[in-house]
Amino acid sequence: MSEDKLGCNSVWNGDCCVREGDAVCNGKASKGLFLNLMPKSDSRSLSTLFFLGLPLALLSAIMVLIPCVMVHKPEMFWYLPFSYGKIVPPVSKKYAVIFDAGSSGSRIHIYCFDPNYELVKVGNELEIFMHSEPGLSDFAKDPRKGAESLRPMLEEALRVIPAEQHSTTPLRLGATAGLRLLPGDEAVNLLKEVRTLLGSSGFMFQPEWVNIIDGTQEGSYQWVTTNYLRGSLGRRLDETVGIVDLGGGSVQMAYAISDEDYINAPKAGKDEVASVQQVKLLNMTYNLYVHSYLHYGLLAFRAEVFKHSEGTTCPCVAKDFEGSYMYAGVKHMAAVRDEGSHYMDCRALVVKILNVDHACKHLKCTFGGVWNGGGGDGFKQLFVASFFFDKAVDAGIIRNKKVASAVVAPSEFERAAKKFCSLSLAEIVQRFPKLKEQKRKYICLDLVYQYILLVTGFGIDPNQKVTLVKKILHRGSEVEASWPLGSAIELVSGYQ
Repeated sequence: MSEDKLGCNSVWNGDCCVREGDAVCNGKASKGLFLNLMPKSDSRSLSTLFFLGLPLALLSAIMVLIPCVMVHKPEMFWYLPFSYGKIVPPVSKKYAVIFDAGSSGSRIHIYCFDPNYELVKVGNELEIFMHSEPGLSDFAKDPRKGAESLRPMLEEALRVIPAEQHSTTPLRLGATAGLRLLPGDEAVNLLKEVRTLLGSSGFMFQPEWVNIIDGTQEGSYQWVTTNYLRGSLGRRLDETVGIVDLGGGSVQMAYAISDEDYINAPKAGKDEVASVQQVKLLNMTYNLYVHSYLHYGLLAFRAEVFKHSEGTTCPCVAKDFEGSYMYAGVKHMAAVRDEGSHYMDCRALVVKILNVDHACKHLKCTFGGVWNGGGGDGFKQLFVASFFFDKAVDAGIIRNKKVASAVVAPSEFERAAKKFCSLSLAEIVQRFPKLKEQKRKYICLDLVYQYILLVTGFGIDPNQKVTLVKKILHRGSEVEASWPLGSAIELVSGYQ
C-alpha cells in the first residue's frame, strides 16, 4: 500500500491514485472509469470552453469524490472491505446499529459510515453509545421483560437515525458468554422475544442477526476494531497490536501471527473452532490467532472460586463479607476466614483453578493446555480491555477516571491486590468510600485473578507495559474499543 502511495504523483484517494486521464487503484486501471481532471482546451474558443469545459469539469470533480471501493467476498472469516478498485453508488452515509448483550449488561452502539467505510459523526460524536443493567441473562425466567429492557436504547436509535434510512440500516444483536452459559431453552426463549422486538422496529433486520456469537468471532471483531481505530490496518505485522478482552463470562486473546506460525498451527479437532484464520484488510492478509476461554470471564471466574471453596473458607473475600454470589442463575455461598482475605492464599487458589499446570502438547501454551499462537511481533504491543480497565479505575491504578486509556504494567495489579487483600470490608469502605458495595466485596479476588491471568496465564512479563483501553481516539472523537464496530463494518459492507 505504501509503495502505491509513494508512486502517486497526482491525487491520492485513500489507497486509490487518480491520475490525469485515468484512475489507478492498487496499480491497476479501474474498469469503466475515465477521469479528465484537466480537460485539454487550448484549441477551443471561450464559448466552447464555457459550454463544454464546465460540465466536464463538474463531472470530473464529482467522480473524483466518489471513492473506489471493492468489497471482497469472505474466505475463511470475512474481508474488511477497504480494497479499492470499483466505483460504488454515491450513497452519502450508511448507518448500523449493534446491540452487545453481555453478561454484565446490554449496550447499544450506533455508527455511521461514509462510502469508504470510514466513520463519520452521528451528531457530535463518531459513535452513539448507551448501556443498561442487568444483562439479558438476568431475565432468563422472564424473557419478554428481558427484551423490553432493550426498548429505550432501540428508541434512541430510531430517534437519531433519519427515518428515510431506517429500512436500509442493519440492526444486529450479538449475545456473548452470559447467554452461552444459560441452561436448557432459556437463551432460545430470550432471543425469540428479542427477535420479535427488533423485527418490528422498521430497521433492516434478519432473524439470524439476533444470535449468540461464539468467542472466536467476538475476539476477531475486537482485534479489527482496535486496529481499525488505531489506523494499524494495512500495515506490517509488527505495527498491529494484540488484544486481551476480559468480559463477564469469557476472556478473548487475538493477535496477528507470522506465516510460519500459521502454517504450523495445530489443526482443529472435531467440533473445535480453529484458532487461526486469514483476514484480508487494506490489501494486507493477516494470519489471525484467536482463542476464547469460556468460564474465565471476571464474573464467571468468581463463581468458579466460590465453587472450589464450598465446604471450606474462601481466602479471596474480605473479613466482614456476608451473603452469597449469584451468577447465571446459580447462588454460591462464601464462608469467610476469621482473618479475612489473604493475598498469597488467594493467589494459590486462582492458579489452581486456572489450570496452568495442564499438560501442553504444543511448543507453547497459555493455560488449560491451549496453544498460545506462538507469540511474535503481533503480540509485542497489547491492548487490554473491558474489566481490566474498569478494575484499574476502581483500584486507583488509573487515577484519572476521565482518561480513555492508560499504559501500565501487570505488576501494578499485583501491588493493588496485595493492598486490598490486606483490608477488611470496613477498612475498604473507610479508605475507598466511593467504591460501590458490589465492587468492594470482590476487589481482592478480581485483582488477584487479573494479575495471574496476564502473567501466569498469558505469559506476559510483570514489568511489560500494556495499554489498558476503554476508548480510542479516532478522527478527533473517542470511540468504544469493543467488538460491535467490527461487526458493524461487516454488516454495512455486505449491503450495498
